Amino acid sequence: MAGPGFGGGQQGGAKPARTRLQQALYWGAVLAVWGLIFLVVFFAVFARGLPDTSSLYNVDRQPSITYLDRNGVLIATRGTQMAPPADLDSLPDYVPAAFIAIEDRRFYHHPGFDPIGMMRAAATNMRAGRVVQGGSTLTQQLAKNLFLTPDQNLRRKVQELMLAVWLEMKFSKKEILALYLNRVYFGAGAYGIEAASQRYFDKSAKDLTVGEAALLAGLLKAPSRYSPVSESERAATRATVVLNEMEEAGVITAAQREEAVTQPIIVSRTLATQHAQYFIDWLDQSIRGLVGEPTEDMVVETTLDLTLQTAAERSVRRILDRDERKGVEQAALVALDGDGRVRAMIGGGSYADSQFNRAVEARRQAGSAFKPFVYLAAVEAGYTPQTPVVDQPITIGNWSPKNYSNTFSGNMTLAQAVAQSTNTVAAYVADQIGRDSVARAARRLGIESRIGLEPAMALGAVEVSPLEMATAYDAFSNGGRRVEAYGISRIRTPQGRVIYQRASGQSGQAINNPSLYYMNEMLRGVMTSGTGRSAAIAGRDLAGKSGTTSDYKDAWFVGYTGGFVTAVWVGKDDNTAMRGVTGGSSPAAIWKGFMEAALPRLNAPRIPDGPPMPEGWTAPDPVGDLMSGLGQGGLDEGGTPVEPVDPSLGVPYVEEPAQQPSQPSSRPPVVRPTSPQPAPRDTPDQQLEGRLPAEKRSDPLFF
Repeated sequence: MAGPGFGGGQQGGAKPARTRLQQALYWGAVLAVWGLIFLVVFFAVFARGLPDTSSLYNVDRQPSITYLDRNGVLIATRGTQMAPPADLDSLPDYVPAAFIAIEDRRFYHHPGFDPIGMMRAAATNMRAGRVVQGGSTLTQQLAKNLFLTPDQNLRRKVQELMLAVWLEMKFSKKEILALYLNRVYFGAGAYGIEAASQRYFDKSAKDLTVGEAALLAGLLKAPSRYSPVSESERAATRATVVLNEMEEAGVITAAQREEAVTQPIIVSRTLATQHAQYFIDWLDQSIRGLVGEPTEDMVVETTLDLTLQTAAERSVRRILDRDERKGVEQAALVALDGDGRVRAMIGGGSYADSQFNRAVEARRQAGSAFKPFVYLAAVEAGYTPQTPVVDQPITIGNWSPKNYSNTFSGNMTLAQAVAQSTNTVAAYVADQIGRDSVARAARRLGIESRIGLEPAMALGAVEVSPLEMATAYDAFSNGGRRVEAYGISRIRTPQGRVIYQRASGQSGQAINNPSLYYMNEMLRGVMTSGTGRSAAIAGRDLAGKSGTTSDYKDAWFVGYTGGFVTAVWVGKDDNTAMRGVTGGSSPAAIWKGFMEAALPRLNAPRIPDGPPMPEGWTAPDPVGDLMSGLGQGGLDEGGTPVEPVDPSLGVPYVEEPAQQPSQPSSRPPVVRPTSPQPAPRDTPDQQLEGRLPAEKRSDPLFF
């Protein structure tokens, strides 16, 4: 009897097979559960260490330091520059559209990340074999800029995606775009579209042109690489790419693109004046010593005259380009007024190429530009411009200095020796009065570098900076007062609270009369009949000295007028020889070009006479002194012949209190050599033996 549970039928126990649809649904549910678990774990792991998003509106930045020239013109801003946020509605439509076109064309169509853009970027990078295109959206870039470090790793990328989605959920597209434009870094210390517009173009962001908007949008890829200041051609190329994208996206018309390409973009004069950055670097080193570590924004009022600075830049650039074939590669220039204020400073041929400040940090041999300290010590010891000297072979120890011509001119006056930069006379005089006296004179005027006492010191075998030379010569220009070069007048907050004010006060007298009178007359002679004739400017009271080392590695010209001195150096960074370049050629040309532009602005007076003459002193009679002094060692201040000066008996310098001038108001007559003089040469200075021979051209220029 058959019944339930018995027999061969399929009743009881066997489950019907799932259909394919049921299987798909089943396994889909399983995968969804496990996927959800994975995502929860994944995001839980990567969410650890996410930054606090409450800091969205907090700006963590270094205090900015704004530098103004003596007339209140902006020179530079160091540190972070922030400006009030730009209102998106106030900007021309093409400004935000430029950033969307080049950075995130699908900005309005993705939830914070763009899978299509990611796949496109991955394919492009695989074909190129390297990373050439990024897949980050504008929102992801904002998340990275606001909250994350620039580290390139998986954890940071996932956190970037998470924060981008959070931003999209919390803010509208317009708000995200506004945050982006107001917080992104544009280079040159500028954060945000408003700060960048003011920094690069001296205008508000609402006044940007199509071309300027394209240039700023192009900066974001690499602000330093596409800087319109140091990389103008590359920046222009990048801006053209942005314009092409804007036209393709329909943001601008073909006519607007063509107009933007053909219309020049004028970068701020402040940023274009890159050589002033050497000056700013110099000040940066001293600010913390004056006010400590900055904790708030500061405004530094400097002594620089931006108009003179621009004139200096042009003169340096013109001569560097002109004399490049002679091996002139670098130059430095320092200009000071009579109180030591730095009015212009050039630290090299190109700040973009090299930030090493040759005006302050370089130490190069001074050559004959050092000789005024020799002759200052000499006139303080009893010499006068009309003291007879002899250009003849001499030997000091085992050293025998020579003139460039390898000839000797015989009898001459001290003034002639100065004008012609005669090496044998300078070496002899320094040996007679004592090289320690020369070193003390140089120290007293402002030379701080090491001064050796070897015989070649008299010919400039002393390494100094252009800033030191300008400082030392300033005493000749201002009536004999010692100065300290400085560039900061005042430091204040943007609200006007004064943090530092340079104290005013008279500097001490470093050169008394008649020594100052003698030196100025002899250094005037360098300009009128000596090695500095090429730098003379008609109608101007000028004095100075050229300097050239025997191997042509360094060439100098330091000259001055009333209350204004400029020191110029040219050479090579690798300390190799130039080709016949003397102090009377390239440096003198730079000096003259700068001074011709500066003098009308300065309205400089004649070189001041300085403190009163000693009682009973009379101006020397050039002819009478020369005739009566022949064969003697020198003449005293009253014109009486004296024996050669013994260093141990030299008259020491004594600082005298300033008095009211007692000399007649008429200027004493200029000392003029009366005997025939050979053609002056800007001669390289004889250094110690054993040096490499000079690199000479077949037609060296010596004038």
